[in-house]
Amino acid sequence: MKKIDLRSDTVTLPTPEMMQAIANAKLGDDVFGDDIEVLELEALAATLLRKEAALFVPSGTFGNQLALMSHTNSGDEVILDQECHIVLHETAASSQLAKVQLFTLESKDGLWDLEKLKRIIKPGDMFSPKTALICIENAYNGTVLPVEYMKNVFDIARTHNILVHLDGARLFNAAITLGVEPHELSCHADSINICLSKGLCSPVGSILVGSKEMITRARRFRKMMGGAMRQVGVLAAPGKISLTKMRLRLWEDHELREYMESKLEKFPFIRINKTHNKINLLFFDILHPKAKQLAQALEQFNIWIVPEEKAFRFAAHHGLNSSDIDFVVEKMEKFFQDA
Repeated sequence: MKKIDLRSDTVTLPTPEMMQAIANAKLGDDVFGDDIEVLELEALAATLLRKEAALFVPSGTFGNQLALMSHTNSGDEVILDQECHIVLHETAASSQLAKVQLFTLESKDGLWDLEKLKRIIKPGDMFSPKTALICIENAYNGTVLPVEYMKNVFDIARTHNILVHLDGARLFNAAITLGVEPHELSCHADSINICLSKGLCSPVGSILVGSKEMITRARRFRKMMGGAMRQVGVLAAPGKISLTKMRLRLWEDHELREYMESKLEKFPFIRINKTHNKINLLFFDILHPKAKQLAQALEQFNIWIVPEEKAFRFAAHHGLNSSDIDFVVEKMEKFFQDA
């Protein structure tokens, strides 16, 4: 029985082309700076996002934390969204590694009141920390931030001599939804973290992109935290395919998310979140007394979903198709009918 995994787009597996690239990877020692695959991947990412340099790192959390460490000093303040990944899903690393104060600003679907943003920026005087960095996330929890909004945040930061980091784990999904090129989003940030294993099928890795000076600093911190690897070209090789080919097919995942939505909204007790459904992720509530038992019930059919937290989330990704979704919906329908 085929495994149908709707938990996340991180469950994607390398394509046959990627596996061949791994087998044929031209290896060196990345700590010495001579792993050809890594050098080519970093150059590709920097060119794609139109920044000076890039750094291959093991994970998105690693990349985000390197950005905070590289842009700030101990005791500085970082402004970010109260429900962003850095705050909720990086195990309080910011307080341990960068030793910064996080100021979490409430948003409406990822969009701040920009007048309030201006008011909370702190000068670093006798009584307050210095606001050194603003972090934004795009895509954000299944929705996307408009280009003009990103520009406005960047302009505010520049006015106050503050840097901007973009957590762009799903940046390419956001670009597809907005109908723009990736660099039209990255130009409104000083650094960007992109994930190669979320929907792009690489087995491991993220890339931090920014200025030469910032990446040099980040490279030292990466070594400090044990993230400097040796013959890492076996991981960088599929990353090049992620950036050249797999990002261009993400629209298929968006279409499959739309198909999932059309099937699930036929259930009278399912409420689709129509705001956080702009990329390949579908958020919804199930207003049924047996909703919390759904994940366990589907496992017997080799269907894997994340149990209900604040809401349910299904992820569309490479390796899934409409027939898989039909099968899931069929089993859901049977489960609720028997309830």
